Amino acid sequence: MTAEDVLSVLALLRRAEVEVWIGGGWGIDALVGEQTRHHSDLDLMHRQNQEATVMAALAEASFKESLSWRPIRFVVTAPDGREIDLHPLVFADDGTAVQASPEPERPFIYPSSCFVTGTIKGTPVPCLSAEQQVYFHQGYEPRDRDRHDMTQLRRVFGITTHF
Repeated sequence: MTAEDVLSVLALLRRAEVEVWIGGGWGIDALVGEQTRHHSDLDLMHRQNQEATVMAALAEASFKESLSWRPIRFVVTAPDGREIDLHPLVFADDGTAVQASPEPERPFIYPSSCFVTGTIKGTPVPCLSAEQQVYFHQGYEPRDRDRHDMTQLRRVFGITTHF
Protein backbone atom coordinates (compact mmCIF):
# COMPACT_ATOMS: atom_id res chain seq x y z
CA MET A 1 0.00 0.00 0.00
CA THR A 2 1.69 3.19 -1.20
CA ALA A 3 1.23 6.72 0.08
CA GLU A 4 -0.63 7.52 -3.13
CA ASP A 5 -2.93 4.54 -2.51
CA VAL A 6 -3.69 5.80 1.00
CA LEU A 7 -4.48 9.30 -0.20
CA SER A 8 -6.66 7.89 -2.99
CA VAL A 9 -8.66 5.75 -0.55
CA LEU A 10 -9.09 8.69 1.82
CA ALA A 11 -10.30 10.92 -1.03
CA LEU A 12 -12.78 8.23 -2.10
CA LEU A 13 -14.17 7.98 1.43
CA ARG A 14 -14.22 11.75 1.86
CA ARG A 15 -16.38 12.01 -1.29
CA ALA A 16 -18.70 9.41 0.28
CA GLU A 17 -18.91 11.70 3.33
CA VAL A 18 -17.76 9.13 5.87
CA GLU A 19 -15.34 9.65 8.70
CA VAL A 20 -12.27 7.45 9.02
CA TRP A 21 -9.02 7.59 10.96
CA ILE A 22 -5.74 5.92 10.04
CA GLY A 23 -4.17 3.54 12.56
CA GLY A 24 -1.38 0.99 12.40
CA GLY A 25 1.84 1.62 10.52
CA TRP A 26 0.45 4.26 8.16
CA GLY A 27 -1.06 6.02 11.18
CA ILE A 28 2.34 6.18 12.83
CA ASP A 29 3.98 7.42 9.63
CA ALA A 30 1.24 10.07 9.36
CA LEU A 31 2.05 11.20 12.90
CA VAL A 32 5.79 11.47 12.22
CA GLY A 33 5.10 13.15 8.86
CA GLU A 34 7.10 10.78 6.67
CA GLN A 35 6.99 7.22 5.38
CA THR A 36 9.49 5.22 7.42
CA ARG A 37 8.82 1.69 6.13
CA HIS A 38 6.89 -0.40 3.60
CA HIS A 39 3.23 -1.03 4.46
CA SER A 40 1.34 -4.11 3.31
CA ASP A 41 -2.07 -2.71 4.26
CA LEU A 42 -3.98 0.28 5.55
CA ASP A 43 -5.73 0.23 8.94
CA LEU A 44 -8.82 2.44 9.09
CA MET A 45 -11.18 3.08 11.97
CA HIS A 46 -14.68 4.09 10.86
CA ARG A 47 -18.01 4.95 12.41
CA GLN A 48 -19.95 1.70 12.61
CA ASN A 49 -23.16 3.48 11.63
CA GLN A 50 -21.47 4.54 8.35
CA GLU A 51 -20.29 1.03 7.47
CA ALA A 52 -22.71 0.48 4.58
CA THR A 53 -21.51 3.71 2.94
CA VAL A 54 -17.86 2.79 3.55
CA MET A 55 -18.40 -0.61 1.94
CA ALA A 56 -20.29 0.85 -1.04
CA ALA A 57 -17.52 3.41 -1.68
CA LEU A 58 -14.78 0.79 -1.46
CA ALA A 59 -16.76 -1.59 -3.70
CA GLU A 60 -16.80 1.14 -6.38
CA ALA A 61 -12.98 0.97 -6.23
CA SER A 62 -13.18 -2.85 -6.66
CA PHE A 63 -12.44 -3.74 -3.02
CA LYS A 64 -14.22 -6.87 -1.81
CA GLU A 65 -14.50 -8.29 1.67
CA SER A 66 -11.87 -10.99 2.13
CA LEU A 67 -11.96 -11.60 5.90
CA SER A 68 -14.62 -11.06 8.54
CA TRP A 69 -13.99 -10.99 12.26
CA ARG A 70 -17.03 -8.83 12.86
CA PRO A 71 -17.84 -7.07 15.05
CA ILE A 72 -14.13 -6.57 15.85
CA ARG A 73 -12.70 -5.96 12.38
CA PHE A 74 -12.84 -7.02 8.76
CA VAL A 75 -10.61 -6.77 5.68
CA VAL A 76 -11.33 -5.71 2.12
CA THR A 77 -8.96 -6.52 -0.73
CA ALA A 78 -8.56 -5.01 -4.21
CA PRO A 79 -7.85 -7.21 -7.26
CA ASP A 80 -4.21 -6.00 -7.21
CA GLY A 81 -3.77 -7.25 -3.63
CA ARG A 82 -4.06 -3.96 -1.72
CA GLU A 83 -5.73 -4.53 1.65
CA ILE A 84 -7.65 -2.31 4.02
CA ASP A 85 -8.21 -3.51 7.58
CA LEU A 86 -11.43 -1.86 8.84
CA HIS A 87 -12.25 -1.35 12.51
CA PRO A 88 -15.85 -0.32 13.34
CA LEU A 89 -16.24 2.21 16.16
CA VAL A 90 -19.35 3.10 18.13
CA PHE A 91 -19.23 6.71 19.32
CA ALA A 92 -20.73 8.22 22.45
CA ASP A 93 -22.08 11.78 22.57
CA ASP A 94 -18.86 12.99 24.25
CA GLY A 95 -16.70 11.90 21.28
CA THR A 96 -15.27 8.77 22.88
CA ALA A 97 -15.61 5.51 20.98
CA VAL A 98 -15.45 1.78 21.62
CA GLN A 99 -14.52 -1.11 19.37
CA ALA A 100 -15.51 -4.69 20.10
CA SER A 101 -12.66 -6.96 21.20
CA PRO A 102 -12.14 -10.71 21.44
CA GLU A 103 -12.99 -10.28 25.14
CA PRO A 104 -16.49 -8.72 25.07
CA GLU A 105 -16.18 -7.44 28.64
CA ARG A 106 -13.02 -5.51 27.65
CA PRO A 107 -13.73 -3.48 24.50
CA PHE A 108 -11.04 -1.29 22.96
CA ILE A 109 -11.48 2.30 24.20
CA TYR A 110 -10.81 5.39 22.09
CA PRO A 111 -10.81 8.65 24.10
CA SER A 112 -12.02 11.67 22.14
CA SER A 113 -8.51 13.14 22.34
CA CYS A 114 -7.05 10.27 20.28
CA PHE A 115 -8.58 11.48 17.00
CA VAL A 116 -5.91 13.78 15.58
CA THR A 117 -4.40 14.91 12.29
CA GLY A 118 -1.13 13.80 10.72
CA THR A 119 0.33 14.16 7.25
CA ILE A 120 1.10 11.86 4.35
CA LYS A 121 3.14 13.41 1.53
CA GLY A 122 2.33 16.82 3.00
CA THR A 123 -1.43 16.18 2.94
CA PRO A 124 -3.31 16.44 6.25
CA VAL A 125 -4.96 13.13 7.14
CA PRO A 126 -7.10 11.97 10.10
CA CYS A 127 -5.27 9.48 12.30
CA LEU A 128 -4.93 8.13 15.83
CA SER A 129 -2.72 9.87 18.38
CA ALA A 130 0.71 8.63 19.42
CA GLU A 131 -0.68 7.69 22.83
CA GLN A 132 -3.44 5.60 21.26
CA GLN A 133 -0.92 3.89 19.00
CA VAL A 134 1.19 2.96 22.04
CA TYR A 135 -1.95 1.67 23.79
CA PHE A 136 -2.67 -0.67 20.87
CA HIS A 137 0.93 -1.91 20.72
CA GLN A 138 0.89 -3.79 24.01
CA GLY A 139 -0.16 -7.20 25.24
CA TYR A 140 1.43 -9.22 22.45
CA GLU A 141 4.84 -10.29 21.21
CA PRO A 142 6.05 -7.45 18.95
CA ARG A 143 7.20 -8.05 15.40
CA ASP A 144 10.14 -6.19 13.85
CA ARG A 145 7.76 -3.66 12.27
CA ASP A 146 6.12 -3.03 15.65
CA ARG A 147 9.53 -2.32 17.18
CA HIS A 148 10.31 -0.01 14.26
CA ASP A 149 7.01 1.86 14.68
CA MET A 150 7.50 2.37 18.43
CA THR A 151 11.04 3.61 17.77
CA GLN A 152 9.55 6.27 15.48
CA LEU A 153 7.13 7.43 18.19
CA ARG A 154 9.94 7.62 20.76
CA ARG A 155 12.16 9.51 18.29
CA VAL A 156 9.58 12.10 17.29
CA PHE A 157 7.42 12.45 20.40
CA GLY A 158 9.80 11.37 23.17
CA ILE A 159 7.14 9.14 24.68
CA THR A 160 7.59 5.90 26.56
CA THR A 161 6.63 2.70 24.79
CA HIS A 162 6.38 -0.89 26.05
CA PHE A 163 9.15 -2.20 23.79
